Amino acid sequence: MRRVFIAAALLAAIASATPRVVYTKEFRGSAPAWVNIAVERNGDVVYKEAPNDEYPLKFKLREEEADDIFRLVDKLERFSHPLESNLKVANMGLKTFRFEDGSQTAEVKFNYSLDESARVLADWFERMIESEQRFIMLERTVKYEKLGVNDALLQLQISWDRKRLVAVDQYLPLLDRVIKNDSYLHMARERAASLADAFRKEKPAKAE
Repeated sequence: MRRVFIAAALLAAIASATPRVVYTKEFRGSAPAWVNIAVERNGDVVYKEAPNDEYPLKFKLREEEADDIFRLVDKLERFSHPLESNLKVANMGLKTFRFEDGSQTAEVKFNYSLDESARVLADWFERMIESEQRFIMLERTVKYEKLGVNDALLQLQISWDRKRLVAVDQYLPLLDRVIKNDSYLHMARERAASLADAFRKEKPAKAE
Protein backbone atom coordinates (compact mmCIF):
# COMPACT_ATOMS: atom_id res chain seq x y z
CA MET A 1 0.00 0.00 0.00
CA ARG A 2 2.83 2.40 0.85
CA ARG A 3 4.43 1.82 -2.56
CA VAL A 4 1.14 2.57 -4.28
CA PHE A 5 0.80 5.80 -2.29
CA ILE A 6 4.35 6.91 -3.15
CA ALA A 7 3.84 6.13 -6.83
CA ALA A 8 0.56 8.05 -6.84
CA ALA A 9 2.24 11.01 -5.15
CA LEU A 10 5.02 11.02 -7.71
CA LEU A 11 2.55 10.90 -10.59
CA ALA A 12 0.56 13.75 -9.03
CA ALA A 13 3.74 15.82 -8.63
CA ILE A 14 4.65 15.27 -12.27
CA ALA A 15 1.13 16.13 -13.41
CA SER A 16 1.09 19.34 -11.36
CA ALA A 17 4.54 20.46 -12.49
CA THR A 18 4.58 23.66 -14.49
CA PRO A 19 6.82 24.32 -17.51
CA ARG A 20 10.18 25.90 -16.75
CA VAL A 21 12.93 27.28 -18.94
CA VAL A 22 16.45 27.51 -17.56
CA TYR A 23 19.33 29.55 -18.96
CA THR A 24 22.92 28.95 -17.91
CA LYS A 25 25.88 30.94 -19.16
CA GLU A 26 29.55 30.31 -18.45
CA PHE A 27 31.96 33.01 -19.60
CA ARG A 28 35.30 33.43 -17.84
CA GLY A 29 36.37 37.02 -17.47
CA SER A 30 32.85 38.41 -17.65
CA ALA A 31 30.81 39.68 -14.74
CA PRO A 32 29.20 37.49 -13.65
CA ALA A 33 31.34 34.63 -14.96
CA TRP A 34 28.55 32.11 -14.32
CA VAL A 35 24.83 32.68 -14.15
CA ASN A 36 21.75 30.48 -13.95
CA ILE A 37 18.23 31.80 -14.46
CA ALA A 38 15.14 29.61 -14.02
CA VAL A 39 11.83 31.00 -15.28
CA GLU A 40 8.53 29.36 -14.37
CA ARG A 41 5.53 29.62 -16.68
CA ASN A 42 3.78 31.87 -14.14
CA GLY A 43 6.67 34.35 -14.31
CA ASP A 44 8.49 33.40 -11.10
CA VAL A 45 12.25 33.68 -11.57
CA VAL A 46 15.23 32.44 -9.57
CA TYR A 47 18.57 34.08 -10.42
CA LYS A 48 21.92 32.63 -9.29
CA GLU A 49 25.51 33.72 -9.83
CA ALA A 50 27.11 30.58 -8.39
CA PRO A 51 26.11 26.90 -8.43
CA ASN A 52 26.10 26.87 -4.61
CA ASP A 53 24.38 30.26 -4.24
CA GLU A 54 22.47 30.04 -0.96
CA TYR A 55 20.76 33.40 -1.39
CA PRO A 56 19.54 33.61 -4.98
CA LEU A 57 17.55 36.60 -6.15
CA LYS A 58 13.87 35.96 -6.73
CA PHE A 59 11.55 38.17 -8.73
CA LYS A 60 8.50 37.95 -10.94
CA LEU A 61 8.20 38.80 -14.60
CA ARG A 62 5.13 40.57 -15.83
CA GLU A 63 2.61 38.34 -17.58
CA GLU A 64 3.43 39.62 -21.06
CA GLU A 65 7.16 39.09 -20.45
CA ALA A 66 6.68 35.44 -19.43
CA ASP A 67 4.33 34.92 -22.40
CA ASP A 68 6.94 36.26 -24.80
CA ILE A 69 9.68 34.02 -23.40
CA PHE A 70 7.62 30.82 -23.60
CA ARG A 71 6.38 31.75 -27.07
CA LEU A 72 10.02 31.78 -28.16
CA VAL A 73 10.63 28.45 -26.43
CA ASP A 74 7.78 26.95 -28.47
CA LYS A 75 9.16 28.47 -31.69
CA LEU A 76 12.45 26.74 -30.89
CA GLU A 77 10.53 23.46 -30.50
CA ARG A 78 11.46 23.34 -26.84
CA PHE A 79 15.15 22.96 -27.69
CA SER A 80 14.75 19.71 -29.60
CA HIS A 81 17.29 20.63 -32.29
CA PRO A 82 20.85 22.06 -32.33
CA LEU A 83 21.35 25.83 -32.26
CA GLU A 84 25.12 26.17 -32.64
CA SER A 85 26.15 27.89 -35.87
CA ASN A 86 29.55 26.11 -36.00
CA LEU A 87 31.00 29.29 -37.46
CA LYS A 88 34.49 30.42 -36.47
CA VAL A 89 33.53 33.29 -34.20
CA ALA A 90 34.87 34.70 -30.94
CA ASN A 91 34.02 32.99 -27.68
CA MET A 92 30.80 34.59 -26.48
CA GLY A 93 30.28 32.28 -23.54
CA LEU A 94 28.83 28.78 -23.41
CA LYS A 95 25.06 29.14 -23.22
CA THR A 96 22.59 26.42 -22.31
CA PHE A 97 18.84 26.48 -22.82
CA ARG A 98 16.95 23.83 -20.86
CA PHE A 99 13.23 23.10 -20.95
CA GLU A 100 11.50 21.17 -18.16
CA ASP A 101 7.87 20.11 -18.02
CA GLY A 102 7.21 17.28 -15.61
CA SER A 103 9.10 14.27 -16.92
CA GLN A 104 9.87 16.00 -20.23
CA THR A 105 13.29 17.66 -20.43
CA ALA A 106 15.50 18.87 -23.26
CA GLU A 107 18.54 21.10 -23.46
CA VAL A 108 20.84 22.57 -26.07
CA LYS A 109 24.23 24.29 -25.77
CA PHE A 110 25.77 26.89 -28.06
CA ASN A 111 28.29 29.69 -28.30
CA TYR A 112 26.75 31.52 -31.25
CA SER A 113 23.54 30.81 -33.12
CA LEU A 114 22.13 32.05 -36.42
CA ASP A 115 18.59 31.20 -35.32
CA GLU A 116 16.83 34.51 -34.75
CA SER A 117 14.48 33.10 -32.11
CA ALA A 118 17.45 31.72 -30.17
CA ARG A 119 19.19 35.07 -30.31
CA VAL A 120 16.09 36.93 -29.13
CA LEU A 121 15.54 34.44 -26.29
CA ALA A 122 19.20 34.73 -25.25
CA ASP A 123 18.77 38.50 -25.23
CA TRP A 124 15.82 38.15 -22.86
CA PHE A 125 18.12 36.42 -20.40
CA GLU A 126 20.90 38.94 -20.97
CA ARG A 127 18.40 41.65 -20.08
CA MET A 128 17.58 39.77 -16.88
CA ILE A 129 21.28 39.68 -16.03
CA GLU A 130 21.59 43.43 -16.59
CA SER A 131 18.40 44.04 -14.61
CA GLU A 132 19.66 42.07 -11.62
CA GLN A 133 23.05 43.77 -11.73
CA ARG A 134 21.22 47.08 -11.50
CA PHE A 135 19.07 45.72 -8.65
CA ILE A 136 22.09 44.48 -6.71
CA MET A 137 23.86 47.82 -7.06
CA LEU A 138 20.78 49.81 -6.06
CA GLU A 139 20.00 47.60 -3.07
CA ARG A 140 23.59 47.80 -1.79
CA THR A 141 23.78 51.57 -2.03
CA VAL A 142 20.33 52.12 -0.56
CA LYS A 143 21.26 50.03 2.48
CA TYR A 144 24.92 50.82 3.01
CA GLU A 145 26.14 53.69 0.83
CA LYS A 146 23.66 56.53 0.59
CA LEU A 147 26.01 58.81 -1.33
CA GLY A 148 26.21 56.18 -4.07
CA VAL A 149 22.44 55.94 -4.56
CA ASN A 150 22.25 58.64 -7.21
CA ASP A 151 24.92 56.92 -9.32
CA ALA A 152 23.06 53.59 -8.97
CA LEU A 153 19.84 55.28 -10.05
CA LEU A 154 21.59 56.88 -13.02
CA GLN A 155 22.76 53.45 -14.19
CA LEU A 156 19.24 52.11 -13.70
CA GLN A 157 17.84 54.98 -15.75
CA ILE A 158 20.35 54.36 -18.56
CA SER A 159 19.32 50.70 -18.74
CA TRP A 160 15.65 51.72 -18.75
CA ASP A 161 16.17 54.25 -21.53
CA ARG A 162 17.95 51.55 -23.56
CA LYS A 163 15.00 49.18 -22.98
CA ARG A 164 17.21 46.69 -21.16
CA LEU A 165 15.17 46.24 -17.98
CA VAL A 166 12.70 43.48 -17.20
CA ALA A 167 10.48 42.88 -14.17
CA VAL A 168 10.66 46.55 -13.22
CA ASP A 169 8.20 46.08 -10.34
CA GLN A 170 11.08 44.60 -8.31
CA TYR A 171 12.68 48.04 -8.01
CA LEU A 172 9.64 49.83 -6.60
CA PRO A 173 10.19 49.06 -2.87
CA LEU A 174 13.76 50.40 -3.09
CA LEU A 175 12.70 53.46 -5.09
CA ASP A 176 9.89 54.23 -2.63
CA ARG A 177 12.34 53.93 0.25
CA VAL A 178 14.56 56.58 -1.35
CA ILE A 179 11.63 58.84 -2.22
CA LYS A 180 10.27 58.87 1.34
CA ASN A 181 13.57 59.35 3.18
CA ASP A 182 15.06 62.86 3.15
CA SER A 183 18.43 61.51 4.30
CA TYR A 184 19.15 60.70 0.63
CA LEU A 185 20.34 63.42 -1.75
CA HIS A 186 17.57 65.55 -3.20
CA MET A 187 18.62 64.71 -6.76
CA ALA A 188 18.51 61.00 -5.91
CA ARG A 189 14.99 61.33 -4.52
CA GLU A 190 13.86 63.18 -7.64
CA ARG A 191 15.38 60.59 -9.95
CA ALA A 192 13.87 57.75 -7.89
CA ALA A 193 10.44 59.42 -8.13
CA SER A 194 10.75 59.80 -11.89
CA LEU A 195 11.74 56.17 -12.36
CA ALA A 196 9.04 54.87 -10.03
CA ASP A 197 6.42 56.84 -11.96
CA ALA A 198 7.70 55.47 -15.29
CA PHE A 199 7.80 51.89 -14.02
CA ARG A 200 4.24 52.09 -12.70
CA LYS A 201 2.81 53.62 -15.87
CA GLU A 202 4.59 51.82 -18.69
CA LYS A 203 5.28 48.28 -19.80
CA PRO A 204 8.86 47.40 -20.83
CA ALA A 205 9.26 46.95 -24.57
CA LYS A 206 9.94 43.50 -25.95
CA ALA A 207 13.41 42.59 -27.09
CA GLU A 208 13.92 43.15 -30.81
